[in-house]
Amino acid sequence: MNSRSGKRYAQAVFELARERDELPAWQSDLEQIASLTSDEELMDILAIPQIPFERKRDLLQERLKNIRPLALNLALLLVKTGRMKVARNIAREYLLLLDAHRGVAHAKVATALPLDEESVQSLSRNLGEIVAQQVLVEPHIDPSVIGGFRAKIGDLLIDGSVRHRLESLRKAMSE
Repeated sequence: MNSRSGKRYAQAVFELARERDELPAWQSDLEQIASLTSDEELMDILAIPQIPFERKRDLLQERLKNIRPLALNLALLLVKTGRMKVARNIAREYLLLLDAHRGVAHAKVATALPLDEESVQSLSRNLGEIVAQQVLVEPHIDPSVIGGFRAKIGDLLIDGSVRHRLESLRKAMSE
C-alpha cells in the first residue's frame, strides 16, 4: 500500500513540478518532508487524533518553513489522511522519476561479495553502455549469486551470475 500510494503521490508531484519548472526545488522539499519521519516524537504527535489539526499544522509550518507552499500543503494532506509515513517513499519515487527524466537509470546489482568503489564505477560504465544511459549502481550482497553479478535496471534483468551460467549449462546438457 505505501509503495503504490507513494508512487502515485510522486507522479502527481513530478507532473506539477515539471509544469512549473521546479524539479530540483521539489526534490529538496520532498527530502525535507521525508526527514520528518525520522523524528519519532513528532510522528507520534502527528498520529494522535485528539490533537487538533491546527496544532499539527503549526508544528509542520514551524519545521518546514523553507519549503514551497504547495509542498507544505502536501505534508498537511499526508498528516490529515494519516499517511505521513509514506513521505520517505514519495521522496524516493520522485528521485527515480527525476533521474529518468534526466536520462539516468538505477541498477540494483546483486553480488556474492561486497564491491569496492572501483568495481562499482566499472560496472556502472559497462551497464551504461548496454542500456545507453548513465547508470547508478545500487549494490547489495546475495550469496546465492555465487560469483559474477545480477543486475536489474527497470524491467531489464542482466544475469551474469555463476549460478545462472551453471543452470544454463545443466539445461543444455540435459537436452
